[in-house]
Amino acid sequence: MVAADLRRRGFKLAFPFGEDWDYDLIIEREGRLERVQVKYTTSDGATVVVRPRSFSLTNGKVRSVKHYTADNIDWLAVYDVTSDRCYYIPAVEFKDGMWCMHLRLTPPARRRKNVRFAKDYVSL
Repeated sequence: MVAADLRRRGFKLAFPFGEDWDYDLIIEREGRLERVQVKYTTSDGATVVVRPRSFSLTNGKVRSVKHYTADNIDWLAVYDVTSDRCYYIPAVEFKDGMWCMHLRLTPPARRRKNVRFAKDYVSL
C-alpha cells in the first residue's frame, strides 16, 4: 500500500535486494535518494500507534531489537488499515531508543501538549 501510494504521488521507487537492510524501499525525492522503512498497523479509529523498531527472532525468541533513527532511515511509512491511509514520519522525530509514537486521528478528550495529529503526516 505504501509503495502504491508513493507511486501515485509520482515518486520513483527502488527495492533493496536481499535481507538485513534497515529499510524496505528507496525513493527519489527532490533529486536525493531517501530510505523508507514500512510498517503496517490497525488503529482503534482514534489513535495510530507507530512502533519505530523491529525484532530479530531466532527460534521464536527475540535475538535483538532494532530502533529506527535518522542514522539508519529517512522516513518511517505506516499504512493503517482502519483509516486506509499511509502516514510518513521523518526519522528525525524518533529519539534514540524510542519505543512508540501515537498519531491522533481524532482530537483528544482534553487538551494535551505535544499531540501529534495523523493529518500532519499524510505527505512527505
